[in-house]
Amino acid sequence: MRKVEQQQGVEVGVSPEAGRRRFVQGAGSAAIAASLAGWSAGAWAQAKLTVGVIYVGPRDDYGYNQAQAQAAAALKKMPGLRVVEQERVPETTDVQKAMASMIVQDGATLLFPTSFGYFDPHMLRMAEKFPKVRFAHCGGMWTQGKHPMNTGSYFGYIDECQYLNGILAGHASKTKKIGFIAAKPIPQVLRNCNAFLLGARSVDPKITCQLIVTGDWSLPVKEAEAVNSMADQGVDVITCHVDSPKVVVETAEKRGIFSCGYHANQSALAPKGYLSGAEWNWLTVYEQHVKDALSGAPFRNFVRGGLKEGFVRMSPYGRAVGEAARKQAEATRATMMKGDFIIFRGGLKDNTGKEVIAAGKGLIQTDPVLESMNYLVEGVIGKV
Repeated sequence: MRKVEQQQGVEVGVSPEAGRRRFVQGAGSAAIAASLAGWSAGAWAQAKLTVGVIYVGPRDDYGYNQAQAQAAAALKKMPGLRVVEQERVPETTDVQKAMASMIVQDGATLLFPTSFGYFDPHMLRMAEKFPKVRFAHCGGMWTQGKHPMNTGSYFGYIDECQYLNGILAGHASKTKKIGFIAAKPIPQVLRNCNAFLLGARSVDPKITCQLIVTGDWSLPVKEAEAVNSMADQGVDVITCHVDSPKVVVETAEKRGIFSCGYHANQSALAPKGYLSGAEWNWLTVYEQHVKDALSGAPFRNFVRGGLKEGFVRMSPYGRAVGEAARKQAEATRATMMKGDFIIFRGGLKDNTGKEVIAAGKGLIQTDPVLESMNYLVEGVIGKV
């Protein structure tokens, strides 16, 4: 018979995630407060560092969550490190309970709450309750003087890869109509959509991009409907910014049109029509934060990087990519790797005709203005 002991309110012999789920399911705010009262350094003794990673969806979604989970899996190979994970946690107070349980039960002192909606108010509230814990959030806009110093955000310039996707789309499209399926019209999504079209227009300035916003990160039925609607209108290359591009890529393949992936490598889902994809390499960021935590170095509150820094990468080229497309994409990628390429150049207008970047000016990737992008460039058919 399995031996069961009690340590910090957790059953030894029960999996960490199962224990956390029991905690989360039974915990209201009063229960969390009671648990915090018993929080002590003894909960930290199981490893040199315990890291918690929280996903809004399944870890094998061929997309956003899988990219984060791949980095977490690589972390598990580091000596003296323990990684605890929880998937399918909604952007509600449930994530506050999940974070509290990782800290109280597992002794986590570095957390990666990965979904956009975890940041405000959920992660910020937990950071105030646990000032000694480091909270690294994916995609949130951390602001000095406004947000706690034990919180921060990390993200990557994946619009560089979406621009390269656009180059491939521009060469592949016969109708000069490409498409972008978006979950929500937040700055990171708009930036990707705009970069995708600008890449395509570097091939042919007459190309347009149809935008459809589904309304949430994972709505497979709406995503399939969006692909079919675009295909019916003559769109022949599609990419997206949703949590799992699986449905988008598979539906495009069934309709006989091209696709560019996002988050992770989806080439196995579309052997005929997959051109390439914009992938995250979150291990670079995770390792930075882990090494800082282990050494006691100050917390990096604002972390960004692109192709040059190894934060993002392109999927291998599909068999549908021609030589001309490959050469242009590779030449552009080489310039990006040097840090010399500017995606958003002066004289740029939005799709209402308003100039959004003055002539003669260009926004480098680190310009904070790009973090708050709220427009669609000329040639994108859709509204914010």
